[in-house]
Amino acid sequence: MHSLRQFLAGRQRELPQDTIQGLDIALRECPSEKYVSISRSFFSKAFGHGGDIGSGVECWRGYYQSLRATQMGLSLNIDISATAFYKAQPILDFALEYLNIRDTSRRLSDQDRIKLKKVLKGVRVVATHRRDIAIRYKITGITSLPLNDLTFDQDGTRVSVVQYFKHQYNYCLKHIHWPCLQAGSDSRPTYLPMEVCNILEGQRYSRKLNERQVTSILKMACERPTQREGSILEVVNRNNYGNDHCAKEFGIKVTNELALVDARVLPAPTLKYHDSGREKVCSPSIGQWNMNNKRLIDGVSIKYWACVTFASRLHPNDVRMFCNNLVGACNDIGMQINGRPCVDVGQARPDNLEAALRNTHRQSAQILAQQGVTSPQLDLLIVVLPDANASFFYGRIKRLCETELGIITQCCIPKNVHKGGRQYLQNLALKINVKVGGRNTVLEDALNRRIHLLTDLPTIIFGADVTHPAPGEDASPSIAAVVASMDWPEVSKYRCLVSSQGHREEIIADLFTQVKDPQKGLLHGGMIRELLVSFYRANGSRKPSRIIFYRDGVSEGQFSQVLLYEVDAIRKACASLEEGYLPPVTFVVVQKRHHTRLFPEDHRAQGQTDRSGNILPGTVVDTKICHPSEFDFYLCSHSGIQGTSRPTHYHVLFDENNFTADALQTLTYKLCYTYARCTRSVSIVPPAYYAHLAAFRARHYLDDGLSDQGSSSVASSRQQDRAAPVKQLPKVMESVKQFMFYC
Repeated sequence: MHSLRQFLAGRQRELPQDTIQGLDIALRECPSEKYVSISRSFFSKAFGHGGDIGSGVECWRGYYQSLRATQMGLSLNIDISATAFYKAQPILDFALEYLNIRDTSRRLSDQDRIKLKKVLKGVRVVATHRRDIAIRYKITGITSLPLNDLTFDQDGTRVSVVQYFKHQYNYCLKHIHWPCLQAGSDSRPTYLPMEVCNILEGQRYSRKLNERQVTSILKMACERPTQREGSILEVVNRNNYGNDHCAKEFGIKVTNELALVDARVLPAPTLKYHDSGREKVCSPSIGQWNMNNKRLIDGVSIKYWACVTFASRLHPNDVRMFCNNLVGACNDIGMQINGRPCVDVGQARPDNLEAALRNTHRQSAQILAQQGVTSPQLDLLIVVLPDANASFFYGRIKRLCETELGIITQCCIPKNVHKGGRQYLQNLALKINVKVGGRNTVLEDALNRRIHLLTDLPTIIFGADVTHPAPGEDASPSIAAVVASMDWPEVSKYRCLVSSQGHREEIIADLFTQVKDPQKGLLHGGMIRELLVSFYRANGSRKPSRIIFYRDGVSEGQFSQVLLYEVDAIRKACASLEEGYLPPVTFVVVQKRHHTRLFPEDHRAQGQTDRSGNILPGTVVDTKICHPSEFDFYLCSHSGIQGTSRPTHYHVLFDENNFTADALQTLTYKLCYTYARCTRSVSIVPPAYYAHLAAFRARHYLDDGLSDQGSSSVASSRQQDRAAPVKQLPKVMESVKQFMFYC
C-alpha cells in the first residue's frame, strides 16, 4: 500500500500493478457470484434491455468495472456495456438459424459444415440423451462424415454411432444425414449427435458480428447521456458497495455519485475554402458546417473516367443519370470533371466481376491511346456494387483495382445510387476529390503560419494503427498501417503504407528494416524511412524538423513496449537518412476503447450540451480523472449524433518538442476539423483515423476464402500458426499509392 500511496502522490513512477489488481479482485468478488464475468465486465439477463440479434445470438446487457489510479486517488470506473451471447437452445435450432436453412432432411454442404465448425468450436454443450445424468462437453470440431457413415472402435469391433445410441441408450437418431459434433482430441474423440446437444447459457459469442447483428446490438446499447448516467448510478446502487463484505474487509469505501471534474471548451478553428466561392472562410458551429456557397480549396481536374455497374435491379440509364448528377455535384463545388465518360457505362454480372473490371480498364486504355494520351490511364472508375453481398465484392474490387490495375475507384451501394440525394452526392464529391489528389479545405491558421509547434518549422505528422483478425481467424496476419502528412504547413494530405505482420502482434514490425545485400551491403528500409523520403520530395527537398506521431490501438499494458521499439525505430529511420539527423519526436497514444464517459453537470443547462444532449465538441479534461503524474488528457472533439459520446484519451508517452498541455490539445482539436470525408469534426485525430481506414482496406487484399485447415484442437492449431510464415500483402500500385486512395 505504501508504494501505491507514493505513486498516487507522484513520488514513484512505476504503477504498483499488483496492489491495484489485488484491490480490484476484492471489488469483483461479490459481482462474480451473481453475474457472468467476461474480462472486466459483468453481464446478466437481469439487467434487461437485451434480446435476439439474429443467427442464434442474443444481446446481454451489463456493466464494466475497473479500479484505476487517477489524480483524485483510487477511482472506480463504471460504464454500461453490452455484448453478444450464444442463445441457450438445441444445437440443431442454432444451426438452422445460423446457416439460414429450413430443411434438416438434406445433407449439409461442405461450406455450411465448415462455417458451423468455426462458430461452434469451443462452445460448451449439455447432452440430453440420458435421463439419469446431464454431461457437459466442450466442442472441438465437427466430423466430415455424416452420422450414418460414422463408426468407432468398441472392444475391437467397428460400431456405428447410430447403432451405439440405439443399443446403449435406446435412442433413435433422426438426423443421420448431418455430421456429428466432436468433443475431446483427434486421437480420442467423443462423438455427439447434434440433436442430443443443447448450448449452455452464459457463453459469450466472440466471432465477428454481421451487419444486421451490429445494428441490433447498437440499438439495444444506445442510450442518451441522461439515460446512460441514470443506468450507471442504478448499477452502483444495485451493487451496494457499502455492504459488500469483501470491500469492507479490505477497507474499501465507494461513493455512490459521479466524480465532478473541471473542463474547458476549446474554440473551433476557422477553415479556408477557395476564393472563387461566395464563402471564402467558414467558422464551424458545434462541430459541423456545410458546403453551401463554398468551393474546394484545391479541386482536381478529372478528364478520363468510366463507370461499371454490377447491380441487376438498376437500369443502365439510371446509372448514367446518377453519373451525370455526380459530375454536376463535383463541378458545383470546384472540381473540373469531363461530362462524358471515356467508355459507356458497362453492366456485368457479379460472378463476372474481375473480367468486367479488366475489360473496362483495357477498353479505356485503348481509347486513350488512340487519342494520343501519353499515359493512358483512367483517373477514376465509379463502381456500382451488386445488390447482395456488397461488402464481399467491395473487397475484391479494391484488391484488383489498387494492387493490379492501378486505378482509383469510388464504390456506390445500389440503393444510394437509386436515391441519389444531394447530400450523398456532395459527400461522394468530397471523397473523390481527395482520392485523386485534391484538398477539400485547410486550417486558416495553418496557411497563416499561426499554429504553435507546427507551422514554424517543417513538421511531419504520422498516424499509425494495427488491425487484428477477427476472433477465430487463427491463420490471418495482423495488418499495420502508417500514414504521414505530405503537405506542410497545411497538413491535410496523407500518404499511406501498409504491411502484414505476425498474428495479433501489436508492435509494428516494419517501421524500420535492415537487410544485408551481398553486393550493396546493409540496406535500410521500412515505412517511416519511405514516408520521410516522400515528405522530402513533396516539400522542395526539405527534411522534417519535427515529428509528431499519433499511435492508435495500444492498451496501457503495451505502453512500455511500444515506447521501447517504435520510438527507437523512428530514431533509426531518421539516422539512416543522414548522419546526425535526429528531429525531436512527440509520441502520442490515441485511445478510443476505454470506458470513461463525460456528462454535462446540468443536462438542462443551455450552452452546456449539443443537440443530442452530449457535451460540446472541444471539451477537454486534463485533471482529476487523468494519470497522477503523466501527460494525458480526454478530448471530445465531435458533436454527438446518437447515444453518449465517447471522448478520446490522448496519452503522451514521449515528448522532445516540449508541448504544453494547451498547445497539444489545441493542435489535436484543430486537426479534427481536417478529416476529408465529411463536413464535421471527427472523434479521433485524422492521421490516426486514416491509418485505421488504411489497415482495414488492406485486410481486403488478403484472400478470405473458407478452408477446412487445421486440427480440431485449439492448442495445436495455434502452434501451427506461429510457425507458419506471415502472408504478405500484395503491393499497392504507385499510381494509387501517391493519393489518399483509402478514403
